[in-house]
Amino acid sequence: MNLEIKQKILQKIKEYDRIFLFRHIRNDGDCVGATKGLKELIRATWPEKEVYLIDDDYAEYLEFLGPDDAPVIPSEYCGALGIVLDTASENRISNKNYQFCKELIKIDHHIPIETYGDLVWVEEERSSCCEIVVDFYQTFRDELVLTSAAATYLYTGMVTDSGRFKYGSVNGDTMRAAATLLDAGIDTDMLFAQLYLEDFEYLKFKAYVYEQMQITENGVAYLYVDKAMQEKFNLTLEQASACVNTMDKIRGCISWIVFIDTGNADGAIRVRLRSRFVHINPIAEKHNGGGHACASGATVYSREEMQTLLQEADALVKEYKETHEDWL
Repeated sequence: MNLEIKQKILQKIKEYDRIFLFRHIRNDGDCVGATKGLKELIRATWPEKEVYLIDDDYAEYLEFLGPDDAPVIPSEYCGALGIVLDTASENRISNKNYQFCKELIKIDHHIPIETYGDLVWVEEERSSCCEIVVDFYQTFRDELVLTSAAATYLYTGMVTDSGRFKYGSVNGDTMRAAATLLDAGIDTDMLFAQLYLEDFEYLKFKAYVYEQMQITENGVAYLYVDKAMQEKFNLTLEQASACVNTMDKIRGCISWIVFIDTGNADGAIRVRLRSRFVHINPIAEKHNGGGHACASGATVYSREEMQTLLQEADALVKEYKETHEDWL
């Protein structure tokens, strides 16, 4: 699939001596794994190339993967190739110096919101962007070098974006990609410990989530994590956002949403939307966001807009249940 675009991307990587990798703001395991994994693939294959990954927006739970490169002056980007991974829209690219690159490649698996880049490779049915990078390696495995470090980065992204391979986007290609990475050598015991062990205080917060969350009339579980709650449990924004994953096992609820007060002067409230069966992304797109059909993010700017989004989600779930008998 997409052999022609993969060949063009490989050729561009070969042509350039200096390459910069970019990912999205509020990064996660997939964008970090994809950028670090591709960087390691390129450097292991062509040690003479200058390959940079510069981003000051880095999720704390991924610090075990190691630091990114130190910043360079903007003129260093001029004449270089830029590769943006796991980022649907241009305004979500974290390092804004991408605009100085001579050419830009977009590799992504989100539902397209806008087109940017000189070469574009998007497969929205993929479980993760890391899976696309592994496919790139598998296509040119006779030319590319996959180290255990690259495999670990890419496996991290695949695991986190697929919910440990439980989401509907996982298929045979996903598992074959995972097998390729495992064959390269990954310490899965250490990896899963780094990803999923939690502090005792955070477990108390999760218990509090179950006490405080509410359910709409038609089956949307939701929680508002205000600044007082964040301070009570000493939460980072990432930890507050991650609690959405604790709400996915409630019988009768096929959507679950977390609203997180960012404390910003503009009143921004971060929104994490998840669903089973029903596609929630159209609602996210109406509120400054987007993502995948059943896993999206958005931003609202008032409690009133938060209620509007919640009402839209409740109506969507109601309609889905009325027109489908197999929603559990």
